[in-house]
Amino acid sequence: MSVLDLFNKGVSFLEFVNQDKDTYKEKTLDIYSGIIISEELITEIKAVDSIINVLVFAEIWCPDCMINVPVLQKIADINPNFKISIISRENHEEYMNDYKVNGKCKIPTFVFMNEKFEELGVFIEQPQVVKTIEAKGKQVEIIVAKRKYRKGEYAIETIREIIDITQ
Repeated sequence: MSVLDLFNKGVSFLEFVNQDKDTYKEKTLDIYSGIIISEELITEIKAVDSIINVLVFAEIWCPDCMINVPVLQKIADINPNFKISIISRENHEEYMNDYKVNGKCKIPTFVFMNEKFEELGVFIEQPQVVKTIEAKGKQVEIIVAKRKYRKGEYAIETIREIIDITQ
């Protein structure tokens, strides 16, 4: 199956969220509604002037997906040049081989592609700031960072990473 076939097989954010009727959906929508973006960052998002196709490997039950998939949707709501298609990791691991971390398929994995479906870059699991704190931080710093992250407080860092990939 080609990347275009995978992309065409995927679902929208709304369909993704509606895969659950309870807690996961509620948490995902809470994160989405809590994302506040500065005018400066909105301008940067709007400045992406070419089509960006984003193939998303995600599962509604995954905490990292509940945090970062809404961030991606918020970007697409601001700039319709971002076209999102979400597919499950389950049954698609073979397409994620190039994006494994320590031999594992992590979710969410966002594969950013231009309008010809040529890869531009990838976002995997969490923003780099969280990964850095986990790698270098003391236990207390890690706990605090995780709490903030799970409440969506690193959404802006995810947005900045995505803009860096797509510019």
